[in-house]
Amino acid sequence: MHDNSNSLYNLSILEASKLIEGREISPVELTEVFLDRIRDQNPSLNAYITVTEEMALRQAGKAEQEIQSGLYKGYLHGIPIALKDLFDTKGIKTTSGSMLYKDRVPVKDSTVTARLNQSGAVLLGKLAMSENAIAGTGIGFENPKNPWDISRTAGGSSNGSAVAVAAGMAMGAMGSCTRGSIRAPASFCNVVGLKPTYGRVPRQGVLPLSWTLDHVGPMTYRVEDAAIMLDAISGYDKNDLTSSQHSLKKFEIPSKHRLDGIKIAVAKHYFFDKTRPDVDPQVIKIAEEALVKLEQLGAIIEEINIPALEYADAAALVILLGEGYAVHQSNILTKPELYGELNLLELRVGGLFSNTEYISAQRIRTVLIQQYAEAFKSYDFFASPTFAMVAPSNLVPVASAISQMPSFTGPYNLTGLPAISVPAGFTAEGLPVGLQLAANAFKEHDLLQLAYIYERETCFYKSRPNL
Repeated sequence: MHDNSNSLYNLSILEASKLIEGREISPVELTEVFLDRIRDQNPSLNAYITVTEEMALRQAGKAEQEIQSGLYKGYLHGIPIALKDLFDTKGIKTTSGSMLYKDRVPVKDSTVTARLNQSGAVLLGKLAMSENAIAGTGIGFENPKNPWDISRTAGGSSNGSAVAVAAGMAMGAMGSCTRGSIRAPASFCNVVGLKPTYGRVPRQGVLPLSWTLDHVGPMTYRVEDAAIMLDAISGYDKNDLTSSQHSLKKFEIPSKHRLDGIKIAVAKHYFFDKTRPDVDPQVIKIAEEALVKLEQLGAIIEEINIPALEYADAAALVILLGEGYAVHQSNILTKPELYGELNLLELRVGGLFSNTEYISAQRIRTVLIQQYAEAFKSYDFFASPTFAMVAPSNLVPVASAISQMPSFTGPYNLTGLPAISVPAGFTAEGLPVGLQLAANAFKEHDLLQLAYIYERETCFYKSRPNL
């Protein structure tokens, strides 16, 4: 048996899976370490809404028996993970962080939940999130704290997912992303956050916010872990009309650690403009250092102009809030008291847009999609900071969609292109900053290889919060 149990929660999924497969640690032992860690850290960090201790131990015991019988299912078998609390879990409360759903118990699993289950993963519980995946903390719910500095926010809306992974309370977590809700918390908490291509991962059984902008994806400690989770959850689902039949190429760790001949586009006019309000110069500096590192590895970095980016924020907000209002309309009219103040404000703003404004926003989106498609004829990837600033104080409602700062993540929800946030360094105050890399549609394999090479050369993931 592995005796170094205090460090088991610092392992990557790949590292732990090798120990499980080699029977050096058991899934039950690993799960108990994580349940202990949750008991220790969750009271101060609020990452979990529900901890499914009995179920986790039962699943871990089943995984252990299967592995002992020679039925090893793969990398996720016996690995403890957790889900943002808008993924339906049969017989387990799924609240969307909202008073509206505080007692909601689904009768069946979401497609993602079922697929993780099939892979042999162990479910530790359901994670905290911004109310209804928009903004604010639901009435009666706790706001997750950033493990790097508990006076600061962990972002939104997949904040519980980022905190759980960063603080060693889950080996991997599922998040959802409508304008940046996987990548922003990943950047704030020094973890990896992957938003796959629109349609890559089914959303059946995931409480919706915006039909055309919602994506779901993994949040992990390492890039290869995100690839492992993506592999388990991807693929066509006949119950999701937006699900794609495009097959996913299985991730292999790149044999060479160079980027010779790889062309990376940088839209400096939008992503690196220090004169814009709320853009932190330290974040830009760290992202510029990341570009230098990519160049040293052989990549060709070139500046590019994507004119429609200047309108992307406005378009994304009109679509997100307009579609969000459509989802919540009847509840807003009949049960407004169940919504937090900020949540209600933003959804009501969505009810003020006319169909003309919504259509104009979709037209801007189409132009943006065309401009990116044109750029991808000449370039392999895009690079930028993940977020315009480091984690702000808990007193600032960061997820407020009516904020001043430009969204560096939103353009990839509008275009549906895959994008990942990878740890890229720390500010003078020791706060994490993420590098965002994006690829053409359904090129997750290439994107993950690029992120892996960058991660391997920089190793910022090795820094863990001091808890």
